[in-house]
Amino acid sequence: MIAQPKLSILVPVYNVEKYLAQCLSSLVGQSLQDIEIICINDGSTDGSLAILQRFAKKDSRIAIIDKENTGYGDSMNKALKRAHGEYVSILEPDDWIEENAYKIMYQAAKKANADLVKTNFYRTRTNPKTGLTEDFRTSEVAQKETIKPSDKREVFQFMPAIWSAIYKKSFLIDNNINFLPTPGASYQDLSFSFKVWTLAEKAVLLPDAFVHYRIDNEGSSINNPGKINCVVEEYAEIETFLCERGFFPKFGETMNAAKFRNYHWNFQRLDKKLAKEFYQTWRRELVSAWDEGLLKQSNFSQKDWLALKTIIKHPRIAYFVLNLRKRLKHFA
Repeated sequence: MIAQPKLSILVPVYNVEKYLAQCLSSLVGQSLQDIEIICINDGSTDGSLAILQRFAKKDSRIAIIDKENTGYGDSMNKALKRAHGEYVSILEPDDWIEENAYKIMYQAAKKANADLVKTNFYRTRTNPKTGLTEDFRTSEVAQKETIKPSDKREVFQFMPAIWSAIYKKSFLIDNNINFLPTPGASYQDLSFSFKVWTLAEKAVLLPDAFVHYRIDNEGSSINNPGKINCVVEEYAEIETFLCERGFFPKFGETMNAAKFRNYHWNFQRLDKKLAKEFYQTWRRELVSAWDEGLLKQSNFSQKDWLALKTIIKHPRIAYFVLNLRKRLKHFA
C-alpha cells in the first residue's frame, strides 16, 4: 500500500451483492491509479464479503474492514480514520463512476488547493420494460467556478450527494467533520454535507457528471419508509453543530430553508400513516422557526413559501393538498 495515495475512496457495504461488482470494477479501472479503496463490510449477510475478497485478491489497493453491523455513520467514521489519502471520496456500493472522474476532480482540487470539489451526477435506473439503463443528468452545478460556500448560499440547497465530490482529508480532520453514528439511521449525508459547506474556505464546482446514482435499488434507504425520523435527527445534529461552533446566527436561516425542502421530500416518500405522524413534527418545527424569525421569504421559491405559510396557518388544508400531490405524482 502506498504511504499516502492521492485519493482514498470509501465504500460502505451492506447486503448489496447484486450491484457490488459493477461498483468495484468502476473503481479499479480509474485512470487515476494512485488510490486506495477502503471497503467497509457492515455485517452483510449475503455474498457481499466474498465479492470484496475476490476483488481484493486481484488488486492490492483494496482494503477491507469487516465488522458487525453498526450502521452507516459508524462505518464511515471508521473508514475516515483508516484513510491515508490526500483527498477522500465516497462511492455507494450500488452506484458506479466514470473512468476519468477522480483524475479530473483531483487535478481541479490541486490546482485550486481546494477543500473540496463538487460535481453533478446521473440519476440512473433500469427500464423495467426494456431492461436498458437510463441516465438523467442533474444540473445543480451550472458552471465551473471556485467559491467560498458561505458566500454562495445556494450550494446549501444542493442535494446532499456527498459521493459526487472529493474532500481534502486534512480539512475534514482539522475541523472534526464526521458522521452521526446513530445505529440503523439513514440520510447521514445531510449533516456531513452541511458541515462541509459551512466550514470550507474554498470549493471548486464542476458541471461534469461522473457518478451514476442508482434510484431503483429496492434495498436502498431512500426506499425504506420505516426510517421516519432520521431526517429529524440529522437536522438536530446540524443545529447542535451550529450552536456549538457559534455559527447559528449566521447560518440558522440557511439551515431552516434547507430543512423545509428535505422535510418535504421525506413527507412525500412516506406511506399515509407515517406521513401523518411526520407531518406533526414538520409543522411543529416550522411554527417554532417562524416564531423565532428564522424563516425568510428570500430563501424560498414562491411555491415553497406559499406551502410553508399554509402548513403553519392552515394545517388541515396543507395536509390535504400535500397528500393530493403525492397521490397524483404516484399515479403519474
